[in-house]
Amino acid sequence: MVPNLERIEDLVRQLLAAIGEDPAREGLVDTPKRMASALAFLTSGYRQDVEAVINRARFSQEISSMVVLRDIEVYSLCEHHLLPFFGRAHIAYLPRNKVFGISKLARLVDMYARRLQIQERLTEQISHAIMDSIDAIGVGVIIEARHLCMMMRGVEKQNSLLTTSSLLGTFRNNPATRQEFLSLIRRPAVYGGPP
Repeated sequence: MVPNLERIEDLVRQLLAAIGEDPAREGLVDTPKRMASALAFLTSGYRQDVEAVINRARFSQEISSMVVLRDIEVYSLCEHHLLPFFGRAHIAYLPRNKVFGISKLARLVDMYARRLQIQERLTEQISHAIMDSIDAIGVGVIIEARHLCMMMRGVEKQNSLLTTSSLLGTFRNNPATRQEFLSLIRRPAVYGGPP
C-alpha cells in the first residue's frame, strides 16, 4: 500500500497543534511535508518482498565454508513509541550449494528494518528469510542496538545495548558452528581500513 502523504501531512499539522506548537511557524511550515516523506522512506520495507530484494542474486556454488557479513548498519523505528533504534547486524550462513550476492544480505536487513519493528522480531525475520531463500544448512543473526525509547525517555539509560540472536539449523544444533560464528564476529577487522 502506498502511503497517503497528504493525509500524513494533515495529521502531522494536527499533532503539532495538539502539543501546543504553531504549524504555521516558519520553522514548522514544511515539517509536515518533510515528516510524511521521511515516514514513507522509513516504512518502505512494507512495500518490498524478499524475492524482489534478492532479485535473482542466488548463485550455485559448491562450498562448505561459513559465510559471514558483520557490522551491517541497522536503523529502524520502535513500534511502541515510533522512536528510532539503531545498531549493527551480524549475519552468517552455511550454504547448501547456493550463495547470495553479499549486498543482498544488507538489503534484507534494510527491508525488514524499514518497518515498525521490535528488535526481537527483526532478528527472526532476517534469519528465516535467509534460511528459506537458499535452503541453507544453518543461519545465525545477531543484532546489537541502542533504543532511543530507553535513552531519551522512560528509564533514560544512555549506555544500554539490546542484543538479540536467531540461530537456525546447524547454528542452533552444533555448538562448534555457533562458536565459530561468535568468534568471527568478535574479531577485529583485518583489512586495515583507509590510511
